[in-house]
Parts: sequence; structure tokens; C-alpha cells
Amino acid sequence: MVNSTHISFFTFSAYFDSSNFKYLCFVAVMCLYVLMVCANVLLIVIICMNRSLHEPMYLFLCSLFVNELYGSTGLFPFLLVQILSDVHTVSASLCFLQIFCVYTYGGVEFLSLAVMSYDRYLAICHPLQYNTRMTSTKIAMLIALSWLSPFLVNVALIYLIVPLQLCGNIINKVYCDNYSIVKLSCNDTTVNNIFGLVLTSLTILCPVTLILYTYVKILKVCFSGSKQTRQKAVSTCTPHLASLLNFSFGVSFEILQSRFDMNSLPNMLRIFLSLYFLTCQPLFNPVMYGLNLSKIRIMCKSLVFAEL
Repeated sequence: MVNSTHISFFTFSAYFDSSNFKYLCFVAVMCLYVLMVCANVLLIVIICMNRSLHEPMYLFLCSLFVNELYGSTGLFPFLLVQILSDVHTVSASLCFLQIFCVYTYGGVEFLSLAVMSYDRYLAICHPLQYNTRMTSTKIAMLIALSWLSPFLVNVALIYLIVPLQLCGNIINKVYCDNYSIVKLSCNDTTVNNIFGLVLTSLTILCPVTLILYTYVKILKVCFSGSKQTRQKAVSTCTPHLASLLNFSFGVSFEILQSRFDMNSLPNMLRIFLSLYFLTCQPLFNPVMYGLNLSKIRIMCKSLVFAEL
């Protein structure tokens, strides 16, 4: 039995021998990361620099784009180093840090989408009371809640996995995650498993339940309202729903892959699907919101053509 404090590094077994084209992989992943950063930074700058976009919906979007930068930065620099490395190892401290980043990113993402659905619910179902109910103080509180809650919860998660006694250091993935570390434990992990279940429920089920509730209310108003109301709901809710479904798919597969044996799938497919929830949103959200929301689309065009 080996204490986790004596394990100085973990080894990733999911990487395959890519010596013949690892530089090609590196360039492809680097271009993907640069594209993510540029797209999200562009939209953050547009929202921050234009007073006409200082509305609740766009401020919540800005928070979402900041989270995309945070999540992609928690993965891609690490991934780029691993692609070039011949020995796929990571220090224990860096592994725990990556777990914290990945899990807080997921928590902030779901809570941000829940806050945005609540904002759309107020705008569509209570338009006359919207400005009095969605005050600047409330906006700040909702954004702070969507960020602070996952950070506090995941501090407890790291606190529970660091002292675990581990019987090995092989992780069958291309990045660190909580369940992979827990599976290496030699001692009882009941507390970790229960906390993991509670964390999953708080991170996923609670926000998704709130989102479903708000959309039921929105649909009722749309069916009984005017054509203009339905058009407004469709234009503002479509990218949000698409983002939610996209992220939920990625997270669902990651949970299934962690809990069940997926060795029947090709290695490349398993790697791609395990990375999907960390890569889909930073690319998907800027495109969806940039194309669907007219104010952002107009600002993007004016900024790009002004530079040209």
C-alpha cells in the first residue's frame, strides 16, 4: 500500500505512439486552441467595449465566454506538452490542479446556462417587471454565485482525494479526473463516491431542472402569445438550448465512459469523446451566439471590417 503523498507523478496510458505525426497533431491542436482563445476574447472585448451591450443577457454571455477561456486553458496547454512528450506523465500536484480546473469549468458552465435561462424567463414571461427584477446588483450576485459555488465545492473534492492511499499511478485517459484517481485507491472510497454523486447532482441535475422549468414557462407564454413574442423567444433561446444540449451530450458521455467499460470503442474515438465536453463549448458558443444574436453579429462585422 502506497500513500498518495509518496506518489510524485501519474502516467497516462491512453496516449498512443504518434511519433510519426506528433508534430502534425501538435500544430492541429495548437490551431484549435488559438481559434478558441481568439473567438472568445473577441466576443468578450465586443461586449465590454460597447455600452449598448451592457444588458443582463450580454453580461451573462460575457461570463460564459470567460469560462470557456478558463476551461480550455485548463486543458490545452497541458495537452500540447503531452503530445510532444515521449513520456506521458504529470506531477501529482499538477494533476490535482487540473482536476480542480476541469470540474469547476463544468460547474460554472451549467450554472451559467441556468442563470441565462432564468434571465430569458424573466424577459419573456415578465417583460414589464424585467428591469425592476433584473437589477445590476442581482446580475452581479448571479454571476458571483455561478462562479463561487463550483470553486467552493471542488475545494472539498480535492480535499477528499489528496489524502487517498493509492496502489498505482496509471490513469487510462489523456488528462486527470477525479474518478480515475479514486479507482486507484487501496482503501475505502465510500465517502468519495457519495460526495462525487452529490457533486454530480448539484452540478448537473439542479441547473438542468431549473432550465427545464423556465423553458416550460417560456413555451406556455409562446403558445398563448403573439407572433412577435414567439419570434423573440426563438431568436434568444435557440443558441442557449443548442449550447445546453451540446454540453450535456459531452458531459453525459464523459460520465458513462468513466463509470463503464468502453474498451470496445476505438482508442481514437474514446479520446475524442472524452475531450468533447472540454472542447465543444469554447468553439460552439462563440459561433452560435455570434451568428444568432444580431447585436453581436453587427458589432463583430464592424470590428473586423474596421481592422481591414
